[in-house]
Amino acid sequence: MNDAPPRAPIIVLDEAAAKRVKFVVLDVDGVLTDGGIFLGDVDGRRLEFKKYDIQDGLGILLLRWAGIKVGIITGRVSESVALRAAELKVDELVQDEQARKLPALRKICQRLDISLDEVAFIGDDLPDVGVLREVGLPVVVGNATVDAQNTGALQLTRTGGAGAVREFCELLLRARGEWDALVERYVLSRSEGSK
Repeated sequence: MNDAPPRAPIIVLDEAAAKRVKFVVLDVDGVLTDGGIFLGDVDGRRLEFKKYDIQDGLGILLLRWAGIKVGIITGRVSESVALRAAELKVDELVQDEQARKLPALRKICQRLDISLDEVAFIGDDLPDVGVLREVGLPVVVGNATVDAQNTGALQLTRTGGAGAVREFCELLLRARGEWDALVERYVLSRSEGSK
């Protein structure tokens, strides 16, 4: 049992904290998804399906447009995650069935020459606590476990798989003063050629 007093969550990001973030790292189950897993078998081949929130994907695109690197580190190995990561064009993907997330993040940061203080990580449960303790901006989804909540500096209002990642993307980009320009860029990019 964790007897440590809960960390007081911040409600909004200040500009300095937001501008310090160079790398946003996401957990999958319980963050990019609601934590549910559909398992099946087709002709003796195990298949795993997950449901992703499309608004999260657009938020990730805007992060990338802002020059912020995006990574996924998960404690499960799934073709579904590999497909979604490729679709989102994330910069880094680590799937480690032993859930050794912090060593994986340290290796990536060293290779990219990014300090852990310049990382925002979004988690939801015990496998994320080690990373949440070390990064500059520890973030948890609205339905995170108590132990994860106690480690997060920012608790989102939306739940995993239901727009929590998009909520964070918007909070971060608004605090950096970049949201409106990125939204306009997106709208214009989808409006060209139409009459």
